[in-house]
Amino acid sequence: MDVLVSGSHGLIGSALVAALETRGDHVRRLVRGRATGGDVAWDIGAGTIDAAALAGVDAAVHLAGEGVAERRWSAEQKRRILGSRVDGTRLLATALAGLDPRPAVLVSGSAIGFYGDRGDQVLTERSAAGSGFLPGLVREWEAATRPAEAAGIRVVHIRTGIVLSTAGGALRKQLPPFRMGVGGRLGSGRQYLSWITIDDEVGAILHCLATGSLSGPVNLTAPGPATGAEFARALGAALHRPAVIPVPAVAVKLAFGAEMAQELFLSGQRVLPAELERTGYRFAQTELGPALRSLVGRPRR
Repeated sequence: MDVLVSGSHGLIGSALVAALETRGDHVRRLVRGRATGGDVAWDIGAGTIDAAALAGVDAAVHLAGEGVAERRWSAEQKRRILGSRVDGTRLLATALAGLDPRPAVLVSGSAIGFYGDRGDQVLTERSAAGSGFLPGLVREWEAATRPAEAAGIRVVHIRTGIVLSTAGGALRKQLPPFRMGVGGRLGSGRQYLSWITIDDEVGAILHCLATGSLSGPVNLTAPGPATGAEFARALGAALHRPAVIPVPAVAVKLAFGAEMAQELFLSGQRVLPAELERTGYRFAQTELGPALRSLVGRPRR
């Protein structure tokens, strides 16, 4: 299969490209600037993409976009996040829709931020959107794939949770304080964290590419979401360190600003992967403790 991948140098994209190439697929990277070696150039700001270089693509996985946690949320940063994700998705979807033949499927990045702060409410793909910056962002981000859908391309919105990997993301940032024995929960610790290991993230994307009955939103989270307090205890146990020093909510808000702190770190979503389970995806890791031990510690004998 000939697969186009955007965001191919990110945490998820690099792991996905490695998995695709290992199983024998041909990967074309969607890159900014000059493209070499069969890659495809695009410029979101200019609204341009080398459509001719897309010819023959069988499937596309769109993972590119400004990170929501990279910088403090100023008005300008929120515009940058929105533009990179919404404009980039619309540009790619429109280009794919104009191909002949068209790719069979577009797997497009999304996030469980769609659901907003929902306490301990159990959430599936059928649950409504929440309120706030992140739910609004995700609604527009997913809507930007409409040109591809209208052209008959199967579109899957992968609403990804917290991806656990020692190579990057939230876990890598948490490891230093936890290894020093000064880690702990953020805020109350009652907020739910819906997580997925990097291996299952990649496995689920491959499953979405291959499963013709999947379209629309698909939650990429493990079946066992945990509270912030449970996560801190599990990470401490995996590292054989105490995890009893909480970070007060006021400190998180001072560090990141009230809006960003509340939506990203102090609120939560208890999300279940109903569509993945319905279509037979088998998770490598379903429980948080064993998942963290496999990533950062020694598996329990």
